[in-house]
Amino acid sequence: MSQPNFITQLKLSFAEFWSVRDARERKMLTIAAVVVALSLIYALLISPALTGRELLRKKLPALREQVVQMQALSKEVASYGEHTPTLVSPMSQTSISAALSRLNLKPQSVTVTGDFAQVQLTEVSFANTLDWLKDMQKTALISVSEANITALAQPDKVDAKITLQQHRNQ
Repeated sequence: MSQPNFITQLKLSFAEFWSVRDARERKMLTIAAVVVALSLIYALLISPALTGRELLRKKLPALREQVVQMQALSKEVASYGEHTPTLVSPMSQTSISAALSRLNLKPQSVTVTGDFAQVQLTEVSFANTLDWLKDMQKTALISVSEANITALAQPDKVDAKITLQQHRNQ
């Protein structure tokens, strides 16, 4: 069955249905069709729009407050970059020895010259040595410029000769 024939058949069928109805039935069917059409328009288009509008009206003040908070936090974060970094005290033999002793590391020798320090450790824990280096990097802006580490027969024991360099505040 082709499309034009189907539509034509529907029109004829509706025309026959409509012609057998008297004026009162036609009026009632027309009113019912209008009521159904208006109900569908309201249910599908108008009611969701009104509900969404009311929901947005209730949420908008809270959303505006969140925007203000986010802008304030953004300004605060931006201002962190403007502050000068905290000053780090220059490394000294005392500060290096204290950091080593916190991790039960006993240095063979500690020599400090300007921004460089040379630390010699004998039969120390490798894990504690790494923890000490991490701590020094974080707290004193110190990096390893040269390291000579020799593993010993005992597990986790090493001999180490480490040269450190302190980076000045920029």
